[in-house]
Amino acid sequence: TCPSRSLLRVSDRLTPAAFLRIPLEGVVAVALLLVLPARVRRPVAGLLGLALGLLTVLKLLDAGFFVARDRPFDVLLDWTLFDDGFGFLTDSVGRLGAAGAAGGVLLLAVALPVLVTLAVLRLTRLVVRHHTGTVRAVAALAALWLGCAAFGVRLSPGVPVADRPAAALVAEHLAQVRSGVRDRAAFADQAATDPFRNVPGDRLLTGLRGKDVVVAFVESYGRDAVEDPEFAPQVDGVLDAGYRRLRAAGYDARSGFLTSPTFGGGSWLAHDTLLSGLWIDNDQRHRDLLAGDRLTLNGAFHRAGWQTVGVMPAATQPWPEGKFFGYDRYYDAAKLGYRGPKFSYAPMPDQYTLATFQRRERTGPHAPLMAEIPLVSSHSPWSAIPKPVDWNAVGDGTIFHQASTTSDVLDRDTARIRADYRRSIEYTLDTLVSYLRTYGGNDLVLIFLGDHQPATAVTGEGASRDVPITIVAHDRAVLDRVAGWGWQDGLRPGPDAPVWRMDTFRDRFLTTFGPQSGADGSPSH
Repeated sequence: TCPSRSLLRVSDRLTPAAFLRIPLEGVVAVALLLVLPARVRRPVAGLLGLALGLLTVLKLLDAGFFVARDRPFDVLLDWTLFDDGFGFLTDSVGRLGAAGAAGGVLLLAVALPVLVTLAVLRLTRLVVRHHTGTVRAVAALAALWLGCAAFGVRLSPGVPVADRPAAALVAEHLAQVRSGVRDRAAFADQAATDPFRNVPGDRLLTGLRGKDVVVAFVESYGRDAVEDPEFAPQVDGVLDAGYRRLRAAGYDARSGFLTSPTFGGGSWLAHDTLLSGLWIDNDQRHRDLLAGDRLTLNGAFHRAGWQTVGVMPAATQPWPEGKFFGYDRYYDAAKLGYRGPKFSYAPMPDQYTLATFQRRERTGPHAPLMAEIPLVSSHSPWSAIPKPVDWNAVGDGTIFHQASTTSDVLDRDTARIRADYRRSIEYTLDTLVSYLRTYGGNDLVLIFLGDHQPATAVTGEGASRDVPITIVAHDRAVLDRVAGWGWQDGLRPGPDAPVWRMDTFRDRFLTTFGPQSGADGSPSH
């Protein structure tokens, strides 16, 4: 949802004109301090200062979340993200740098309320000392505020002179809390409705029998990667050249867009949404999903007789989500056995992830597989990017000590960050094409998509939530099945390609490759 006036993006609020606003709360607070008896004036001033300091911290959190996630801070659900943020900093700049940054943030969060409280107490002493002058100033500001409010005076779009920022900020976050409480009941109702819940396995995915199906999430692969003039020439060049090579090898592909539930991060929300067919746009929904028994896309393949595999190269700690998704086999970072260098956040290159999956699961005769593989070489901060190597030389990954490019994660301007992002996307897309040409065949179907757009440092403000999605197959019958989707030929969706919400994909996919679902949840005949 779009932020309302009090939760505007930081660039919309930090303009020169914004500092000419008259905050109603400030006028009222000074008037209150003027009329209060001396014995209660100081305690009230202290409480006002503490409240103002805490609101300042909240505004800074909103500003930070707009930069990282293009949304305000959620006071109910976002506290757990600080642990993820610390982990990301550790991977990017090392534990010492992460500890220093975390310590600085914590110090600021404590110091701001203290310093603002002291400032308000000092202001109170000045107000009392200059009582007559203060009364006149407050009266003038109150009259000016009323006049500007009555006539809607604005010095810049969206920033009125007569403002009430603190009240609006509190009201918006309270509404956010109420909305979160109501959302839990609404989500429970949505999760209880599933047309595929009771479809037997022999009626599911009949159009993919005998195929290995790989669903690969490409980290931060957003619509801007294929449309932004700064990225598109190179990224589209990789996709178009890859499509020509795949066509020459007998493959074909169709592409469209999905609207992700998240932006700039929170990849697990996109994974949940695609696989469950439910809109998972916050951690409360994520936790409630894991506590339920929703049939996921993985679960449908398992019910239909496929062996299901989870390959999670970024899972360096226990991952309880694996139990919910019910993989027959699960590979975290430790089980993948990588012995090469880290690449910033990414514990291993995407080429190693795919090569190890191939070696352990697809070499030699095997039962049909469905694999979910998040590819993380394009995860921010994009400061270390692998170089492709010969697939036969991948081995345990030590070769990647000599096959990487790096840049200083701290000493980069926006242009360099954007260029590094583009190069990381090119690497992963080129690796996927190379994997298909090396290890594909008539029995492989690859679906690859983005999880979310990169952060606003890359996209700028106002970017869409859309991500590209592509299905590639050697067997023409697979693509004939999706002809009704209206997706475009090739690995690259164009500007007019269809856009679906990501939560609609599961049902469309199961319907396309199996029997239609009747109104009562049973297959129609």
